[in-house]
Amino acid sequence: MIKRTKLFLNKTVLLSLITFSFFSIAHSQKSSVLKNGTWRATINRTDGQQIPFTFQVKDSAGKKIIYVVNGKEHLLVDSIETRADSVFIQMPFFESGFKARILEDGNLEGVWLKQYGKRTQILPFEAIRNEERFAISKHPVADISGRWSTDFVENDHVTNIVGEFVQKGSHLTGTFLDPTGDYRFLEGVVSGDSLKLSTFDGAHAYLFTAKIDNADKISGGKFYSGARSMEDWSAKRNENAKPENEFEMTKLKPGAQKLNFIFPDSNDSSEVSINDKKFKNKVVLVQILGSWCPNCMDETKFLSDYYNKNHSRGLEIIGLAYERTTDFKTSQKDLLPFKKRFHVQYPILITGVTVSDSLKTEKTLPQLESINAFPTTIFIDKKGNVRKIQSGFSGPATGKHYEEFKKEFNDIVNELLSE
Repeated sequence: MIKRTKLFLNKTVLLSLITFSFFSIAHSQKSSVLKNGTWRATINRTDGQQIPFTFQVKDSAGKKIIYVVNGKEHLLVDSIETRADSVFIQMPFFESGFKARILEDGNLEGVWLKQYGKRTQILPFEAIRNEERFAISKHPVADISGRWSTDFVENDHVTNIVGEFVQKGSHLTGTFLDPTGDYRFLEGVVSGDSLKLSTFDGAHAYLFTAKIDNADKISGGKFYSGARSMEDWSAKRNENAKPENEFEMTKLKPGAQKLNFIFPDSNDSSEVSINDKKFKNKVVLVQILGSWCPNCMDETKFLSDYYNKNHSRGLEIIGLAYERTTDFKTSQKDLLPFKKRFHVQYPILITGVTVSDSLKTEKTLPQLESINAFPTTIFIDKKGNVRKIQSGFSGPATGKHYEEFKKEFNDIVNELLSE
C-alpha cells in the first residue's frame, strides 16, 4: 500500500540540525550512555501534532539493541552508534534513521531523517524514558472491538475501507484494511470517549484520533501522516465489512497468458529470466515489491518462510523490485539489507524502473494492464501461464483476515502444485 507523504525542510528544522551538529562537536569530550528500558518517542510535525511511538533499549552480545514496539510487532533495530553525547540509530530498511543528543537527564533530542531518493525529509524527534505512548485519564465509554466500515475524506474525496480493532480495557490495537493492504500494527488507548492510535515502522509515522460516540459509531476522526498530511475519518460498526477483492485489481491484457522478462539479480547483477531452465515445469510466484514498502516487508517475511517450506515441492519465487532510483548500485544498497533481514533465499531482481514511473508496467511487464498496488503477487502454473494475480497484502496486523488469506494462498499453491 502506498500512502502519500509530503516532504519539507524549513528554517526551523535546518536550525535544529545545525544546533545539533554544533552541540555534538562542542561537547565531544563528554561521554553519555543510552539507557536501557522502555521509552516514549515523539516525531514532531510542522503543525504542532506529535506522533508518538514506544521502543525498548536492551543490551545484547555486548552492544545496544532497540525494539520498536507496535502492538504485537517488535521491530529489531541493531545498528546503533553512540559517540560522546550523541546517538545515531539506523533503521534496518526504508533509508530511515535518527540522530539525537543524550541530554543530562538521559533523555533524547534530535531529528528523524527519511530518504526519498535524492530528497530528505527531516522532522524533530525526542524520547523520554518510562512514559506511556498515550495517557489514560478516564474509563472507556464503550468497547469498540470488531470490524468497522470506515470513511476517509481528503479534499472532498471519500474512500471507504475497513477498520479492525481489539480493545482490552483501555488498551487498543488494530489496523485499517483497503484493497491494496493494511496500515500494519497500530497501538493506542481508549480514554473516556477519546480514541488514539499510532505506529512507526521507519517508513511511516501515523497518528489516528477520534471521538467514540457509542459502541457503534466513531466520529470526528483525524489521521495524521508524516510531516504534514491530514485526513478526516469516521466509522460505523459493521461486522461484515470487507475490503474489495484483491484478485480483481490487476489483470492480464486480453490475449496474454505468459510473462516475459529478464532483469539483473540484486546479489551479483547476473541476468535472470522467467524463461530460464530452473523455472520450467515449476509453479512460480512473481512478487512485485519495493524495499520502501512496509506491506512488502510483511509479505516478504511470509513468502520467505513459505518458500523455505515448499521449495522442495517444486515452488519457485522471483521478486521484481521497483525502487526509488534507476541506479542499480543504489537500489542494491537498499535491497540487500531488506533481503538479509528476512533471510530471503529466492532471487530478487532489480527492474531499473522507479515506482513513480507512470510507464513502469509498459517497461517491465507489458502483459499486464497495470500495476496497481505494492506488493502484487502473480501465480504462474507449471505450463508458464498466469493463473491468478493478487494485489496488495494484508499482513499479521489484520488478525482473522490474515489467517483467511494464508489459507486461501496455500489452497491456490497446493492446487497448482498438484496439476
